[in-house]
Amino acid sequence: MAANKTQDELVFLPLGGSNEIGMNFNLYGFGPPHARKWIIVDLGVTFGDLTTPGVDLILPDPEFIEEHADDILGIVLTHAHEDHIGAVAWLWPRLRAPLYATPFTAFLLREKLREGGLEGQVEINVVPLGGRVTLGPFEIDLITLTHSIPEPNGLSIRTPLGTVLHTGDWKIDPDPVLGEATDETFIRQLGDEGVLAMVCDSTNVFVEGESGSEADVRDALARLIGELKGKVAVACFASNVARMDSVIRAAEANGRRVCLVGRSMHRMAAAARSVGLFKGLKDFVNESEAGYFPADSILYLCTGSQGEARAALSRISEGTHPHVNLGKGDSCVFSSRVIPGNEIAIRNLQNRMADRGVRLYTDNDHPGIHVSGHPCRDELARMYAWARPQIAIPTHGERRHLLEHAAFARDLQVPQTVAPRNGDMVRLAPGRAEIIDETPAGRLYVDANVVVSENGEALRERRHAAHNGVVTVAVALDSRGKITSGPQVRAIGMPTDDDYPLDEALDDLAEEAERALSRLSGADRDLDQAVETAMSRAVKKACQRVWGRRPVVETTVLRL
Repeated sequence: MAANKTQDELVFLPLGGSNEIGMNFNLYGFGPPHARKWIIVDLGVTFGDLTTPGVDLILPDPEFIEEHADDILGIVLTHAHEDHIGAVAWLWPRLRAPLYATPFTAFLLREKLREGGLEGQVEINVVPLGGRVTLGPFEIDLITLTHSIPEPNGLSIRTPLGTVLHTGDWKIDPDPVLGEATDETFIRQLGDEGVLAMVCDSTNVFVEGESGSEADVRDALARLIGELKGKVAVACFASNVARMDSVIRAAEANGRRVCLVGRSMHRMAAAARSVGLFKGLKDFVNESEAGYFPADSILYLCTGSQGEARAALSRISEGTHPHVNLGKGDSCVFSSRVIPGNEIAIRNLQNRMADRGVRLYTDNDHPGIHVSGHPCRDELARMYAWARPQIAIPTHGERRHLLEHAAFARDLQVPQTVAPRNGDMVRLAPGRAEIIDETPAGRLYVDANVVVSENGEALRERRHAAHNGVVTVAVALDSRGKITSGPQVRAIGMPTDDDYPLDEALDDLAEEAERALSRLSGADRDLDQAVETAMSRAVKKACQRVWGRRPVVETTVLRL
């Protein structure tokens, strides 16, 4: 039955974070189809890889909701991870809605907005932990959860058509190092009242059991660090402030002072202290001073656990860090997981470290020095038992994660499941949950500090050049269209061997370009575009014969 155009509906629309891990961008709409009011939950980024040369940040494309910007009531941020807040400074000018965040997240937001030149332009509403926000028909309660960053929140979103539990990122940590334990009582009460739908984290749906407690990690790190001699470096995610706290206390318990290495470590430490964390800890040692400490009395807490090229640990491994040097007799502890896609970068980093004589410790060979911040299957089952939703909406996962999560929810007797892709608009009420529309859900790339479309010409050419190389052709013509110099051909990224040297190949390409020019009529020779096109086509075909590749060919015509 078609929906009445004047009838209120409650819809969920993911524009990022569904069918992928990262770049979370979720919308809830209420009202009739022609006059919905919207809230946004999270506005995050993902990161570039080998398929996006020169692109570090990838943003969700807000095209759909940008057209309804006047109807956005607010942007609610669940926590401060980059895949939940990293796109705010880039996309807020297109949305211009007030922001709502808890104190720790708000502190980091202000820094991002300041870096983005938006200081003083954006309304940031600081919501206390466990606080409530009312935005039009949406009554939103922040639910205290546990995760791998301070102040993670789930959201209870009450509407006239039912309540949605949006979990954000979470786990059930019975003994969190920082912050309060998961508010089981609130979630159970929510279940008693009736939860229409639960939009839930799917990251570890394939992992049996439980994710483990940060308190156990603290104990494991304290034992390991106590056994190590020489200088010690520990790599972890800077955003995991609880892990930072664990490492620092483990170091101090073993007579070591701590030096933070990497900008994000200092930024997170400042944010943590702004909300009253890191109490009772000694002051950090400056990088320039740390080298004067005895080797057995210093610990470096570093960024770069994923092998990032410009991060602190990579520079240390290459011996190019201005203050920190590790070598034979020193140790490096990786208290982090390997993010899929980073395997090669991490392996190369660890090999460079090993080559310098540094002893490596990872969770693979020392279980317990890292735990996930996301729920495993037993934790998911407990959350479903507490909330008892009528509809399960898996999110924060690749396609295989979402489908497995939906199957798991059905096994737990959840009456309805929907596993949307980015861009799938799900009607939650009235009636049965179903996908009712498909909206644009593309990506934007931050390329040299400029936001461009994912199909932009610059990146397309860069990909082409990366795989096929670049050839340039230059020719000078007189007023009658006769060659006075050239064609000169140069190549970047083209292979060569002794049997067919590159110089010889380039000479052959130049001859092909000259023949192509000779075949043009006098009228065409007077047109730069015609000359460029003819020579480019001839050279590209010749490259195909020589190398089996069609490089980017750039042709320059000079008129004398």
